[in-house]
Amino acid sequence: MTVASPQTSARPPASGAPSGQVRVLVCDDSAVIRGLMTRMLESDPEIAVVGRVGNGRDAIEAVRQTRPDVCVLDIEMPVMDGLAALPGLLEADPGLRVVMASTLTTRGADIALRALRLGAADYVPKPTSTAAIAGEASFRDEIVAKVKGLGRQRLRSRLGAALAPRPAQRPAVALRPHAALPPLVLAIGASTGGPQALFTLFAGLGRSLPVPVLLTQHMPATFTPILAEHLDRIGGPPCAEAKEGEVPQPGRAYLAPGDTHLTVVAEAGTVRIRLTKSPPENFCRPSVDPMLRSAVVAYGGRVLVAMLTGMGHDGLKGAEAVVAAGGRLIAQDEATSVVWGMPGAVTQAGLAAQVLPIGEIAAAVTASLGPGARA
Repeated sequence: MTVASPQTSARPPASGAPSGQVRVLVCDDSAVIRGLMTRMLESDPEIAVVGRVGNGRDAIEAVRQTRPDVCVLDIEMPVMDGLAALPGLLEADPGLRVVMASTLTTRGADIALRALRLGAADYVPKPTSTAAIAGEASFRDEIVAKVKGLGRQRLRSRLGAALAPRPAQRPAVALRPHAALPPLVLAIGASTGGPQALFTLFAGLGRSLPVPVLLTQHMPATFTPILAEHLDRIGGPPCAEAKEGEVPQPGRAYLAPGDTHLTVVAEAGTVRIRLTKSPPENFCRPSVDPMLRSAVVAYGGRVLVAMLTGMGHDGLKGAEAVVAAGGRLIAQDEATSVVWGMPGAVTQAGLAAQVLPIGEIAAAVTASLGPGARA
């Protein structure tokens, strides 16, 4: 039996791909986009596309046949759309990593984030035109990074650590033990793989944090209000997009709006949010660095940082300022990060007090905040 049809095409089964490569199934109703994505993904020698199909029903059958590590799944498709197919894909292979490919629309953002809560591993915002997809290097870089990061996680599980080694992780470094004052703010930075990590973290934090939460997630402007709504429903700190001039309140989370830096200033003893369109930093707006730098000044160095999964090193300079002022940093570990860029950078710089799996960070945060914090 084959997954190919006049509208779809399939590669040889997974056994034909080298054992160390990440095996990918591409599911999109456009044959042109399937081809573009295949070329993008296979431009990286660590990735092999083992199947290409045009709807969710065929994707479920292709998963059974080709046993991919990752499925890139379009949302809007005939026969069976991506959201309807997601449970069947995960039933066919509970270890499959699914990346939702959603258009840059409010509806696309909402469906993508709903899919994350239903078991998808990540999402990639897809430009609305074929020409834009073909011409955007940022889209290619993002989809390759997410697929490869998720695929490596799956490979370590499927092949074992001996066959899928990862770089050695430096031990956590204890920071400034003389800084005994509890934090006045929790600042969170995240990028690639961040939404799923944030869902896990917020669910563990509960609604009784004694400090405000500042949050920068690299994400398009269409997506950030939807992310805030989904985080608000998790059961953790109530969350909303940050607004200019508001005073951060204990137990509430403030998300940087897309394409806008979130910073804070202290004015006459009161901390207020300042949203800026100053130039991108580390090629990002919003960026973690300006948030952390401003928090150090506004809160007198009493800052607790949680650095989550993400590509690049945004947040490193800001983290250096936090630590120099007596603050504390917790980093997500490599094994649970989709991309160990941002948390890896602060860890390798000797800034992390703890390096933990995402499922343990909430407990470490509440312990750092003192007896007023509880889930």
